[in-house]
Amino acid sequence: MKYSRFLTQVSRNRQPSLIREMTNLLAQASPELVFMAGGLPNAQMFPFQAGSITLKDGRALTIHPKLMMDCLQYGPTPGYPPLVKQLKDLTQQLHSPPRWAEMDLIVTAGSQDGLCKALEMMISPGDYVVTQEPCYTGTLSILKPYKPRYLPISGDQNGMCPEALKAALSKWKPEEVQDTEKDVPKVLYVNPNACNPTGVSLPEDRRQEIYKIASEYNLIILEDDPYYFVQFGDRKDFPPSFLSMDVDCRVIRFDSFSKILSSGLRIGYVTGPKPLVERIVLHAQVSLLHAPAMSQVLVSELLKLWGDEGFFKHTDAVQAFYLDQRNAMLEAAEKHLSGPDLFTVPLCH
Repeated sequence: MKYSRFLTQVSRNRQPSLIREMTNLLAQASPELVFMAGGLPNAQMFPFQAGSITLKDGRALTIHPKLMMDCLQYGPTPGYPPLVKQLKDLTQQLHSPPRWAEMDLIVTAGSQDGLCKALEMMISPGDYVVTQEPCYTGTLSILKPYKPRYLPISGDQNGMCPEALKAALSKWKPEEVQDTEKDVPKVLYVNPNACNPTGVSLPEDRRQEIYKIASEYNLIILEDDPYYFVQFGDRKDFPPSFLSMDVDCRVIRFDSFSKILSSGLRIGYVTGPKPLVERIVLHAQVSLLHAPAMSQVLVSELLKLWGDEGFFKHTDAVQAFYLDQRNAMLEAAEKHLSGPDLFTVPLCH
């Protein structure tokens, strides 16, 4: 794909930050290196020495002095290298992106940080934006200053309707929008699981239809999926993500640990085509520099302690907790609400 049509002029103008690029190199350098550029403070003057975090199962995450240095010092913008590798391995395991070699990943300060940067990368004032209806208010708040022209797509108990998406786009001919940069939709935003605020989830057949339409009209799909791990049912039966069916490299996926580890740690990650992730990295280089280093190290050490088996055991427990809450709410709704179509049964938290 050619990605230039999706980028705003501001995003096209971004260039690598020299000081950030040097810091990225530092992560690969010998520990004996005395780094005299980049404005790095001398870690000997930090007041923190070591630490220990007790988990609910009684085990502890020990932050020894050397690891504490990684927590307290500037780090690479794409993320703490051990965590980046863990997240890439997890993404491959869960989604098996068909063109993985052409994709990259950046750790962000929560998934909304990544979403904000992605929208700022692609949306200019007055642009069209295709969204689910109703749409997550956080996304609308990001978009509001751009005064976009919304194409809201109606849905039902199974989420966004592909027929409605096709109808909304029918004012354009697919062959006319492939390389056009103005006055055509370029971005489709969707919550595939537990759509906020309706709580509905897209079944596999609709995802496939929506992806086909996005390909036909050359749309980038912003797959905002913070509730992936709290879908109800066996993980092997989860409907495939848009990332997993992305044969065109047109999906940017936003994942989060907020719903399963901690919302306060502010750790999410963005996966997508390398040319687009690169633009997000360049933005991050001059804004927050990198996601919170202490949080990144804690998540990385936790994943290392747990391993895949422990991590999925935890997500299964989170899922079971919210399933019990869903069932209690459903029982109350069935008891106290009468009449057809007053509520739908959520398929995840």
